[in-house]
Amino acid sequence: MHSPARAEVIEACDGVDALTKLDGRKIHLIISDVNMPNMDGIALVKEVKQKPDYKFTPIIMLTTESQEDKKAQGQAAGASAWVVKPFQSAQMLAAVSKLIAPR
Repeated sequence: MHSPARAEVIEACDGVDALTKLDGRKIHLIISDVNMPNMDGIALVKEVKQKPDYKFTPIIMLTTESQEDKKAQGQAAGASAWVVKPFQSAQMLAAVSKLIAPR
């Protein structure tokens, strides 16, 4: 019987904290809000994409922001997907499935 791979989740309280967690270990996916204290999600995406180890790490923005200009800013910064809260779990799972190849 095949057991599913177990994912390790690394949590951060804001963008600044998230950057401290990017210490070279392999990260398969980042999920971030846009509105956070200290560093917003768009700034976080820009910072992540400047790090060679994480340049190609997919990033999902999970946010209440639905304005097209915010989405465009996120895409320009390097976000891979934009999921608006509230969301259906199937919507998030579909976004994750598209961004993470099965092992």
